Amino acid sequence: MAVVVEDGPPVGEDGDTLGYYQGTPIGERGLSYSMVLPDKISIYRAPLLAACRSQRELRQEIQLTVLHEVGHYFGLGEDDIPF
Repeated sequence: MAVVVEDGPPVGEDGDTLGYYQGTPIGERGLSYSMVLPDKISIYRAPLLAACRSQRELRQEIQLTVLHEVGHYFGLGEDDIPF
């Protein structure tokens, strides 16, 4: 899995989006799952900076965002992730 930092979400996406998981959750992969690009978590710099007022708050929000997206990797939906 790759974790990358991008300036912001793609055009047309909600500008408040802090991160995005791209891939097939591990529980949905079948026996023929092969020859695919690695999963990717994108963290969006501009929305994170806009949402945080201090370095400490920014560090905490980055941690929560990455953990949230890792939850999607394991197949958890939005309502299953408590943060």
